[in-house]
Amino acid sequence: MFTNPVGKRTRIKFRIFTVLIYSNNRHITTFAELHLEEGLLDGLDAMGFHKATPVQEQVIPIILAGKDVVASAQTGTGKTAAYILPILHRLVNTDHRFLNTLILAPTRELALQIDQQIEGLAYFVRASSIAIYGGGDGHAFEQQSRALREGADIIVATPGRLIALLASGTINLKHLQHLVLDEADRMLDMGFVDDIMKIISYLPPTRQTLMFSATMPPKIRQLASRLLKDPEEVSISISKPAAGINQVAYVVYDPQKEPLVLDILKNASYDSVILFAGTKDKVKLLERSFRKAGLSVKAFHSDLDQSTRESILRDFKNREIRILIGTDILSRGIDVEGISLVINFDCPPDPEDYVHRIGRTARAASQGTAITLINEKDQPRFARIERLIERTLDKTPLPTFLGNGPEYFPKKRSNSTHRPSEAVTPKPAGGKPWFKKKHPR
Repeated sequence: MFTNPVGKRTRIKFRIFTVLIYSNNRHITTFAELHLEEGLLDGLDAMGFHKATPVQEQVIPIILAGKDVVASAQTGTGKTAAYILPILHRLVNTDHRFLNTLILAPTRELALQIDQQIEGLAYFVRASSIAIYGGGDGHAFEQQSRALREGADIIVATPGRLIALLASGTINLKHLQHLVLDEADRMLDMGFVDDIMKIISYLPPTRQTLMFSATMPPKIRQLASRLLKDPEEVSISISKPAAGINQVAYVVYDPQKEPLVLDILKNASYDSVILFAGTKDKVKLLERSFRKAGLSVKAFHSDLDQSTRESILRDFKNREIRILIGTDILSRGIDVEGISLVINFDCPPDPEDYVHRIGRTARAASQGTAITLINEKDQPRFARIERLIERTLDKTPLPTFLGNGPEYFPKKRSNSTHRPSEAVTPKPAGGKPWFKKKHPR
């Protein structure tokens, strides 16, 4: 039982559809079989899409039936089209046109990608959309306000900028029929839960709410229980990393990470590299350090304004920047082909994030390499990753100039907070320690 924003107590019940992505016997549904609007089928045909992905096959009929949905599906499964197509279908068959749909996304990059996908899918139907995001100047705010006053069927927004527009009275949401929360787990990780609830207070209580998340931790289920009414749950089993990815793991002490990465990047065949770090501050520090080493590198983080972020992504896609450093936001907010190397400078906190990160390489049947650096405290995390991908990765020996790394023994470390007594300061073969500071306890 829970209390919804208008005070009504409702019992949540989940009906779960679990779909295995790789099933040789699964019937593949065509979009024509889903009974979508003819104009939408024309648009899909023009883009070369004829068969639905598993998440589209399961979600589209539920949305067309007017039911709330909570869906677990990772990036690359077609989840964006899974909710855009049925919303467009219902929208073009509506007599009275008001602001119909609000889509909330955690980042500006994802909001722009969703808006672009709506534009493509709606090419042959009468529907309009606008992306609303922060990071610009007052002129950008006024441009977005003016576009909203002129009218749009669908808004794709980041929470912060939307709240500012709601406070200014620019947006009227009283006729809203659909609310979509995309990458809901990422929005919660970024601290947007209070913003989401504030936005909900502006919405009509009678609406269709759709929640999409790459993972389904308890906090997502709690949020779903607050926002959705009798939702049906679709769970798409997370796919394993592509066969074309060469997965490499090093067990290291923290001070060994940076010299190891610099040594790896001497390999000129890695012409397009993404490096994931755990925090924004570490992203900035690594950018400065790599620049001093003479590397072509840019940091990508939320402190940059929108035009700078777009310029960095454009230069990276055009191979004018070799190395892009960012946090996990990059793993879901970037769409670049031909990335040859992904480096996990810090082990990702969730096993699913590992799949997202390394999925940036070896796309479209290409080859790529993913390297993960595992320090002592992250060993239990990496063990969970290995269980998820159902594979134990060999731990590659460190270059001789770095000496030895710590012992890989994740079970022992997960059961104790103390450093093993046998751990020693790493030394190169036959020489002095390469760093003066002893390994911290």
